[in-house]
Amino acid sequence: MRHKTKNDVPVVQYAKYIINTNGTIRQTAAHFGVSKSHVHFQFSKTLPDESFSLYKKVRKILDKNLEERHIRGGEATKRAYHKGTHKS
Repeated sequence: MRHKTKNDVPVVQYAKYIINTNGTIRQTAAHFGVSKSHVHFQFSKTLPDESFSLYKKVRKILDKNLEERHIRGGEATKRAYHKGTHKS
């Protein structure tokens, strides 16, 4: 059975987007015009039933993104201070 999501986008399309772009939940939600919670729900509840092999690939990318999140946050702060656009 093929599960559909908001805007009639199959959950597999969300998965393929993340795999092709190494994207985050936030980037995927913005790309498809849906909420982060919707995308997360689709990945955690719907995708494993739809395609477990895609689910494993997506999970690996999302886990990697989670591990690197603090590094990206630090880099963004460094850039903001370097440009002088930080908030005091």
